[in-house]
Amino acid sequence: MSSRKTLEKLRSAIRHHDHRYYVLDDPEVSDAQYDALMRELQALEQANPQWITSDSPTQRVAGTPREGFTKFQHEVPMLSLGNVFSKEEFLEFDDRMRRLLDTAEPLEYFAELKFDGLSISLVYENGILTHAATRGDGTLGEEITANIRTIRSVPLVLNTDKPPEKIEIRGEALLPIKDFESLNRVQSERGEKLFANPRNAAAGSLRQLDAAITASRPLRVFCYGVGGIQFESKRTPWDRLSTMREDFKAWGLPIQSSCVIGKGPEAVLSFYDEIQSRREDLPFEIDGIVVKLNSIRALEQAGFVSRSPRGMIAFKYPARQETTEIEDIVVQVGRTGTLTPVAHLKPVQVGGVWVRRATLHNQDEIDRKDVRIGDRVTIQRAGDVIPEVVQVITSVRTGKERRFQIPDRCPECNSAVERAEGESAVRCPNRNCLAQVKERLRHFVSKDALNMDGLGEKIIEQLVDEKLVQIPADLFALTEEALLKLEGFAEKSASQSIAAIQSARTPELARLFFALGIRHVGERTSKTLSKHFRDIAPLLTKSAESLQTELEALPDVGPEVAQSVVSYFSDSECREALKKLLKFVVPSAPTRTAKHPDFDGKSFVITGTLHSMGRSEATTRIEALGGFVRSSISKNTDALIAGEEAGSKLKKAQDLGVQIYDEKAFGALLARAEKGK
Repeated sequence: MSSRKTLEKLRSAIRHHDHRYYVLDDPEVSDAQYDALMRELQALEQANPQWITSDSPTQRVAGTPREGFTKFQHEVPMLSLGNVFSKEEFLEFDDRMRRLLDTAEPLEYFAELKFDGLSISLVYENGILTHAATRGDGTLGEEITANIRTIRSVPLVLNTDKPPEKIEIRGEALLPIKDFESLNRVQSERGEKLFANPRNAAAGSLRQLDAAITASRPLRVFCYGVGGIQFESKRTPWDRLSTMREDFKAWGLPIQSSCVIGKGPEAVLSFYDEIQSRREDLPFEIDGIVVKLNSIRALEQAGFVSRSPRGMIAFKYPARQETTEIEDIVVQVGRTGTLTPVAHLKPVQVGGVWVRRATLHNQDEIDRKDVRIGDRVTIQRAGDVIPEVVQVITSVRTGKERRFQIPDRCPECNSAVERAEGESAVRCPNRNCLAQVKERLRHFVSKDALNMDGLGEKIIEQLVDEKLVQIPADLFALTEEALLKLEGFAEKSASQSIAAIQSARTPELARLFFALGIRHVGERTSKTLSKHFRDIAPLLTKSAESLQTELEALPDVGPEVAQSVVSYFSDSECREALKKLLKFVVPSAPTRTAKHPDFDGKSFVITGTLHSMGRSEATTRIEALGGFVRSSISKNTDALIAGEEAGSKLKKAQDLGVQIYDEKAFGALLARAEKGK
């Protein structure tokens, strides 16, 4: 094939993948594969500059706004960054910058994390947030102001007495890895489409026509720049990016904490290595670091190539998406009895780690993606969680691939499986199934639960197989003598394991709620339960009806979660196991901090539309002062906040004699309390 034909084929392929990634949010290739295509095209055009055309993917920013949102015109284009993939390439970038700026002195760089999120623009006029938009194609984005306003970390008003008349802040919207996992678990149980990765989930959350859906997801935003700063210094009072960052922080804008400012490439290379060593422990997905000339004057002097500023570069880490083959599919049984299909893969290195398994979630997901044994697939790895199959590469099928169906009997205990109406999950109903017992115990001792350091997966398996442990209480009855009889234990390791168990006798109540492994109850809900009930024993004495009503009135607890908690505390086996556990464990209730007498310990309900603030902001401010926000009115409600078009809750509050505040009165009450008056 001629070079010219190769060039056109590359352009066509890149345009196709741009559309799949930016418009459909459904990529067909990994980031590494896409980067390889782009670099090949760039090299070919560099060798044949006469072939460069204005419509080449190298000459523009990819992406098109989706339908359904108002278009937003960026005053200054939101450009993308060039990439380097090795230390040698970064040193070449540094050398190129010094030649371009005509200096032999070490250059001062500003480096920070390159988040794998959704680029956004925030427009503040006289310090007030007036517009927010996605990047789109760099020139035209989508107006998402209502959705951005639901993100609590984004200030509605800048914290300064002398704000710029108008300023466009550039940032990245993200979903933390743990919240991404929780969101996908909920999506899976509801039979809804799963998000491919945290970036995809953040984009999907911000591109909601109903801002309430965005508000229900714990999105984060980090700000990193100003539109136009690269080439119009008159728009900004700063001479360095580092001083701009200091003002961002003072203004109340969210900024990332991991960054470095240093002269010469050595500081950047050291930062690159340090972040790479901590990458698995970061709460967010990153795919590299961003390195910028710290001097704004130097950035302007460096100028631009067609689609990127010359003075900034993305220094990327090894890819976390790769392609491989599914050799088999097996079923694992989880702590709540859910049967999860897992793909056994032809080993492949993803992000520096060998991957041999990937989750397929459930049968509906297998059917939706049409995953078959023998398929060539794209997999991805996020943090330390099990990787997942993103998509099947159907174009390379041979016809020998085999379909898979989850069995109708549990592969561990042979019990007939069940599938509740409206759910995707298939479950083994036998709580004494050894696979469930082991998974419940692994969860109980895990880091985010009771954190019994040293009691890993293999030890739990030994303890269950040897019939030493069946329920969590059995762990606290273990002795060193019993452990020494097990393979692999010596006096020191047995002593350390017993010490780890005994150190967990006085856990925080929220950790204990989480450790119980109640279905749908994650860390956030565990904290809510802990704050409200302040002890776990009373839940054993409440009637199911009373507990259901009380739970549904709590923030972050809907009917489905409430029913799951009620089912747990109504189950005779669970109750008996918990009673035995409480003979060994004495949980500590959260500290009650008195914030303000008008709010501390009091229950509020919000109804109608608040124009001066959203419900999420009102909730945050009430809770910060020690109050609680409930979803329904009862005789225990202390006050109702009635916004515009308040409905039946207002009438019920009047009938019950509950204190009622309109928006103006509520704002005044908040202002007095926040000033400590």
